[in-house]
Amino acid sequence: MLKQSVVVKNASGLHLRPAGNLCKEALKYESKISIIFGNTTANAKSVLSVLGACIKKGDEIEVECKGKDEEEALKAIINLAENGFGETE
Repeated sequence: MLKQSVVVKNASGLHLRPAGNLCKEALKYESKISIIFGNTTANAKSVLSVLGACIKKGDEIEVECKGKDEEEALKAIINLAENGFGETE
């Protein structure tokens, strides 16, 4: 299992569009991918789960990947987060 923290940069946080982009990316991997924020653990492959975490701009989230392609999955999700989940401000 691998974990890494990242700060959410996009202005509206993880609302529907960026949550969808996250889910789309996460579904490319076999590993279980979780987004941990406070006391909430969201399944990165479920848009509703991610939306339920209520993640805003400036929040620090932890990305946790567990599985045979965990390294590639973690790199891809962190890269996506660092680039605003596919949104431009």
